[in-house]
Amino acid sequence: MKKWLVAGLFLWVAGTVHAQVRHAKHVLLIGVDGLGSYCFPKATIPTFQKMMDNGAWTLKARSVLPSSSAVNWASMLMGAGPEVHGYTEWNSQVPEPPSQETTEYGMFPTVFYLLKKQRPKATSAVVYEWDGIGYLYEKQCVTTSVNCSGDSATAVAAIQCIEKDKPSLLFVHFSEVDNAGHAVGHGTRPYIQAVNRTDRYVGQLLAALERAGIADETLVLLTSDHGGISRGHGGKSLQEMEIPWILYGKAVRQKGEIRRSVMTYDTAATLAYVFGLKTPEVWTGRPLSFLF
Repeated sequence: MKKWLVAGLFLWVAGTVHAQVRHAKHVLLIGVDGLGSYCFPKATIPTFQKMMDNGAWTLKARSVLPSSSAVNWASMLMGAGPEVHGYTEWNSQVPEPPSQETTEYGMFPTVFYLLKKQRPKATSAVVYEWDGIGYLYEKQCVTTSVNCSGDSATAVAAIQCIEKDKPSLLFVHFSEVDNAGHAVGHGTRPYIQAVNRTDRYVGQLLAALERAGIADETLVLLTSDHGGISRGHGGKSLQEMEIPWILYGKAVRQKGEIRRSVMTYDTAATLAYVFGLKTPEVWTGRPLSFLF
């Protein structure tokens, strides 16, 4: 296993992004656990719809396989698939097989790592509901980490973080939709009600950006780890694999439906592009640079 111990030993993709490029001062990454694209026509989601109407979006982005939680949250933050980063189970806390490459923190490099190393004055935060998120990023590279109990508390903590700290990169994870899918069933009335509530939470986050005076400087990306079928997920049906991927903010130049392939690991690559960060060779994600 290769160890990246000093910056000079890193293998970077030259020319993938340019260090001077900055498309947004702030990024808000919103992850809604278990939010399958199939549910959008059934839900009352004015905030999501507003973001789609005024941004770039696809409902055909795909998770990696298996369509489970830790596998896909890791892929989203690490810019690569499970065969590379090693997080292969729904609740992976350590990589099995070992990550193909690791940093001095003993982890496969996330977008938080890139931000800290290349822009050390930037700040970042992770506010999450599901405990498993805490194993999927380098705590040493994040300014603030908050593990909440319930999505209402998650929204409150995220709002406080936005208004008080105005972090460069904020990742907010909501869990009620996935919880409803497991408890009652994906696509059921309680599941759709959880989607509707999450739409309101996201609306509160957008309002917080306005109050903080950073809405015009913020790129918002809303996505999910997987969908579901019956009371589970992890399989290869489109209901389990197809997820929303919505970009919203003044940085988005090419609006409307995205008509090219989007994989969940393209999320990290796109955020790196927005911040002007060079990406490691071991990443497989591609930035959707044509949107900016």
